[in-house]
Amino acid sequence: MISTEGALAEYLQWLIVEKGRSPATIEAYSRDIRALCDWMAREHLELATINERDFERYIGLLRSSERAESSVSRAISSLRGWFSFLVEDSILPSDPSARLKSARRPRSLPKPLDEALVFRILDSTAETSPSGLRDRALLELLYGTGVRVSEAIGIGLENLDFDEELILVTGKGSKQRLVPIGGSLREALQRYLGPGGRPEFANARRTSSLFLNARGGPLSRQGVDLIVNKRALLAGVDRETVSAHVFRHSCATHMLAHGADIRVVQELLGHASIATTQLYTAVSVSSLKREYLNAHPRAHG
Repeated sequence: MISTEGALAEYLQWLIVEKGRSPATIEAYSRDIRALCDWMAREHLELATINERDFERYIGLLRSSERAESSVSRAISSLRGWFSFLVEDSILPSDPSARLKSARRPRSLPKPLDEALVFRILDSTAETSPSGLRDRALLELLYGTGVRVSEAIGIGLENLDFDEELILVTGKGSKQRLVPIGGSLREALQRYLGPGGRPEFANARRTSSLFLNARGGPLSRQGVDLIVNKRALLAGVDRETVSAHVFRHSCATHMLAHGADIRVVQELLGHASIATTQLYTAVSVSSLKREYLNAHPRAHG
């Protein structure tokens, strides 16, 4: 009988080779599955004998720990995929997760920042140090193009085309798309790439990654989060309302509010389905109603 660690390793390798899953997806699946394995070890349960009741008990513990339902649903999805693989590979005789249903995940509306707050954060990032120029270029990119964090940190110098004013980004499922370089983003990128910016980072010539950390390596997701939190704090904006993903929400919502076609926004953000982009339309309508109620003299009868 294969060990639990061996079964997990085989599954992750299958996801990489056969399914072409991204490193971020592999990391999330591994984290969810290892959490179950740790719990099984504490409960003295074996992979070969875990049953439906054991699995339901584990999911119940996740829900009682005040984790968001979206997080629990993702864990269930990760574990179902693993157990299904183990059954198909004849490692397990049956799937203990087969009958458990995920709670329906609510489609919550994104919460964009007001334009004034976005501008305040961007304008407060005015240092001319290498890290200051990097941070300004990064935030201009997040807001100016709406790219995901994983896409931003995956951009290489070879993906920039200043002549055509385009950036090639690689999104979910390794799908590539072009996003435009606006005026503010162009200026921020050129200052960052010029003297006193990126060339001043250690080992800058050894990597083609656009955004570098203090050691000269590619900037990580955690590094982006730290930059966003730092810049929000310095701008006097509540850090609880700001994240890298909020810049993406804000980009889409503000474009729609200013009359952009929803299909254009869908293409810009790399949404596979326009239904996802339509969430931002709902945000724009909510803002419209709020402003109407606040401003129109006959709005309240």
